[in-house]
Amino acid sequence: MRFTALLLAATTMATVTSAQSDKTRNNLIREVRHELVMLPYYGVFDNLSFEVNGYSVTLRGQVTRPTLKSDAENVVKGIEGVEKVINEIAVLPPSPMDDRIRRATYRAIYGRPPLDRYALSAVPSIHIIVSGGKVTLVGVADNETDKNLAGLKANGVSGVFSVDNQLQVSDHGKK
Repeated sequence: MRFTALLLAATTMATVTSAQSDKTRNNLIREVRHELVMLPYYGVFDNLSFEVNGYSVTLRGQVTRPTLKSDAENVVKGIEGVEKVINEIAVLPPSPMDDRIRRATYRAIYGRPPLDRYALSAVPSIHIIVSGGKVTLVGVADNETDKNLAGLKANGVSGVFSVDNQLQVSDHGKK
């Protein structure tokens, strides 16, 4: 009888610890996401992603400014509960050709309806990553039509060698 009570108490404690752990992890994920999106020079030509594993955060993506890479690492290091930051963010090489393609792709995607509405937020949800004339679209589109249209618009930009459309369709767009 006493053994059963101890086992029940241990099981209950493990469940509470697991629930607290999930809550802590979700709070950490929310805080990391918030801090990255709030970086002052994070924009449509940058892509930041991360993975939380325990109290370690791995940063990934591509940025156009080296300072953004270090800024991302520094803000994440300052988050309560983060013990280790692994920074795997790539800094895109400077290139006048890529800069021209970035601007032209931005105009092609955000310049006219129906995709112009995506440009209204502080950090648009469709990110344009250009490296060596190759365009990668990352982020979120409201629906499959917008995703495909963004890919077509990017593909029509002069000087673009290829387009990798990695846009995800938002959950509310799938209904």
